[in-house]
Amino acid sequence: MVRMKTTRSFIFLMCPIMVLLFFFYSSGRLHLNSSLQKSRFDKQGFLLKLNRKLPLELQYKYGNLSKGECKPGYTEARMTLIYPEFVKPAPMFLDPNFKRLSKISSYPPPFGLKTQVKERIIDYILAATKSYSLGPELDSLRCKRCIIVGNGGILSNKSLGSKIDQYDVVVRLNEAPVAGFEKDVGSKTTMRITYPEGAIQKSERYEKSSLFVLSAFKPMDFRWLLHMVKRDRLRYMDGFWKSVARVVPREPQDMRILNPYFIQEASFRFIGFPHNNGLMGKGNIPTLGTVAITMALHNCDEVAVAGFGYDLNFLHAPLHYYEKLKMSAIKESWTHNIYKEKEFLRKLVKGGVIQDLTNGI
Repeated sequence: MVRMKTTRSFIFLMCPIMVLLFFFYSSGRLHLNSSLQKSRFDKQGFLLKLNRKLPLELQYKYGNLSKGECKPGYTEARMTLIYPEFVKPAPMFLDPNFKRLSKISSYPPPFGLKTQVKERIIDYILAATKSYSLGPELDSLRCKRCIIVGNGGILSNKSLGSKIDQYDVVVRLNEAPVAGFEKDVGSKTTMRITYPEGAIQKSERYEKSSLFVLSAFKPMDFRWLLHMVKRDRLRYMDGFWKSVARVVPREPQDMRILNPYFIQEASFRFIGFPHNNGLMGKGNIPTLGTVAITMALHNCDEVAVAGFGYDLNFLHAPLHYYEKLKMSAIKESWTHNIYKEKEFLRKLVKGGVIQDLTNGI
């Protein structure tokens, strides 16, 4: 009887100890698994070991296509391989339902629209443009191949013009000219993404059939676009850091507002720039080229780039293909961090997400 009581007491004593040991062991395993899981990714969530090999089902899917045929969903598949948290749906341009986009409602420009909703300026612009997509012809494509043409001096003497023109969507940036440079940069322009200070100022230099797309970096940029849409005379220059275009010779239906989510995502998620409480500050603004690439990741089936890459080892090399400004000028920029941005772009190239035609990244 005494032995039975002793045995029972021993069992009662051991039970909680066993439970504690179980939880300790389980938590240790969970912590170990969590640590191992974290060690596979960098701070931004990209795999440290970038795997270019597609799953067998995708190898079979794309392997059955004819050579040179557009691969539906290819960019998304590649991006998801190296960045598992990637979520594709993100509209290219703002439309009248833009207030439903929760990701941009918490940040002021350039990362969102928090301070703009009450002023209704965006509502006025969208009501005037009445168009919010690439257009019927491109929207109907089952598969879209896009190229972002950067402004880098690396484009010079590459004779890539005819290859660039073969893409369905050709994106150009700011005031980079086409006329006179067709051999290297092509002649086709689907859209030109810019901001007031970067916009072409001479009306005769605008393409006749491209979309004019505003990427707004400050509240004043929306007011400027409203003047361009309404063809009002711009009487003030306060709020701009240099001269801006007074007229944009495009019809309202050919004007768009780029979704600011792409600036937010590129800066805070993909590159890892300082958050700065969601405000524009030193070294936390991506270049317009990287913003355009981020937009393409969400909206194109295949993505290529040309004219990208700042080689700061050659400070006297041309910064742009169309002017004599030197590479050293980019070091003076307080808003950009070219080194961190290049790290992100290299991940995309190494992971096979984008193709770099000029091998500058």
